[in-house]
Amino acid sequence: EVQLVESGGGLVQTGGSLRLSCAASGFRFDDYAIGWFRQAPGKEREGVSCITPRNGNRYYAESVKGRFTISSDNAKNTVTLQMNSLKPDDTATYYCAAGPVDFIARMRLLAKDEYTFWGQGTQVTVSS
Repeated sequence: EVQLVESGGGLVQTGGSLRLSCAASGFRFDDYAIGWFRQAPGKEREGVSCITPRNGNRYYAESVKGRFTISSDNAKNTVTLQMNSLKPDDTATYYCAAGPVDFIARMRLLAKDEYTFWGQGTQVTVSS
């Protein structure tokens, strides 16, 4: 049974921090890229960050670079997204997703259509 379970969302003021976690199970962790995506009302789902646990490579959308940090704990099959200096534009439902790393081109690692498994989402709200 494939499961991706997000936690850590909540309400925070501008400039604050949140730490999101994604617990993965039911598939071989190091064969997948694990990505964070977000979707605000009326907008398309967009890639935020991803990590390839096999080698620890990390990727970020330009809008979050320098503010967010993604990491993996391979022993626990978990991925964490540390979100600092949050802005109201970061408000969205955040989803954890997994895609087969060997079949995703590097330049498409933040493309939602490349990902197979999805979590239920966790809400992040940043107040101004």
